[in-house]
Amino acid sequence: MKEEMKKIRVGAGSAFWGDMLEPAVELVEKGGIDYIGFDHLAELTLSILTRVRAKDPSKGYIPDIIPWMKAILPPAWERGCKVITNAGGANPEQAAEEVIKVARDLGMKGLKIGVVTGDDVLPKLTSLRDQGMAFPNLDTGEDDLTRIQDRIIAANAYTGSDSVIQALGGGAHVVVAGRISDNALFVAPAMHEFGWTFSEPYTDLIASAITMGHIIECAECCTGGMSNIWKAVPAPWKIGYPIAEFDENGETVITKAPGTGGLVCEWTVKEHLVYEVLDPRNYIMPDGIADFTSVSLEDVGENRVKVSRVKGAPRPKDLKLCIGYRDGFIGEAQIFFPWPDALEKAKRAARIVEERFRSTGLDAEEVRYDFLGVNAILGDTVTVEDRDYNEVGLRVSARTRSFEEANKVRREVTHLWTISSVGAHMGVPTQPRPVISLWPTLIPREEVPTAFTMKEV
Repeated sequence: MKEEMKKIRVGAGSAFWGDMLEPAVELVEKGGIDYIGFDHLAELTLSILTRVRAKDPSKGYIPDIIPWMKAILPPAWERGCKVITNAGGANPEQAAEEVIKVARDLGMKGLKIGVVTGDDVLPKLTSLRDQGMAFPNLDTGEDDLTRIQDRIIAANAYTGSDSVIQALGGGAHVVVAGRISDNALFVAPAMHEFGWTFSEPYTDLIASAITMGHIIECAECCTGGMSNIWKAVPAPWKIGYPIAEFDENGETVITKAPGTGGLVCEWTVKEHLVYEVLDPRNYIMPDGIADFTSVSLEDVGENRVKVSRVKGAPRPKDLKLCIGYRDGFIGEAQIFFPWPDALEKAKRAARIVEERFRSTGLDAEEVRYDFLGVNAILGDTVTVEDRDYNEVGLRVSARTRSFEEANKVRREVTHLWTISSVGAHMGVPTQPRPVISLWPTLIPREEVPTAFTMKEV
């Protein structure tokens, strides 16, 4: 008798910090999943959280973790669904303590929480530079960190599944991590359940898990959200988050919980397969490299898409390192003009502000004038049609080195209420905001050892 193929069901519970909670709870309650992964981090999130932790050492994690765990832990604990999250951010240890408080309040005695750390390399950045590491900027081509060295506030590497797998192997019901890669949330359960290692026999299988993780990691973005076929998506207001039925042979079926809104079809999966991808033949992640050009997709039922035949390559010797640094301020303000001659009024207002900036001596690295409703999104790629719009907004923004200079933008645009055309309507005034910029680079894998500790309620 042929042995049945082992399979796990994993779900994605969020696409970003601030995503909807209700579909994640529904996924645990209705989806029959073994694992749920929560992705809360973007490239600059760790820089923001590091600044928060510097002001208050008890913070620095994603605050959503508290209400999320209050809602998720009861149904997950009841159904044996394990939870993996990168909401630990810049303070995974404290995030885990918050989860412990929630679990105690819920009476979950015996709950084990694995805490994964090691992605923060800021404490050793100077010593690594002293050893000769230059950390060139992958975007600009700059050779080293000299230009920004006194403004660096965070340095976090994208780490992989290693310590998450260890935590699961140690019996963790919840894993709280810092900057693990988005799809490591889903690669780790597969490697743990199927006993895979980072060795040659498993290269294509790990690439399949990476592909699966990439497809579902942004939750609703593969179930009809953020889609070109948005007109065909049923009930997006109650959209269902995705489930991956992942076999030990590397084949996946992407689906969603029954009775939920949204859509899973070959096209919604394709749309997210190519999302945030530079080279589809080399999708490089800490756990391995996937070749998306090898992927086969097939609709195999209503809201069911099979993903198979994925090829890949071994994991890279270097990891992506995101260095965040202080980079001045943004000053911004908006004002709106009604018909008739709305666009002409807005253009005139832009000229007035430009002259005011010249007379007041605005010291800015860049100033932008965008016409809302006309070219605010597409910018110089579109022609500004000279027609009589119902209304047009003017957005003025400037990038400066100081708060004081950025604040001039708000003040000068406010003056347009009285020195431009009749009928002007001010937008909500905003304070200048600090800019954190990203320096993307690489770091040798051996310089970023991760570890886990186990806590128990």
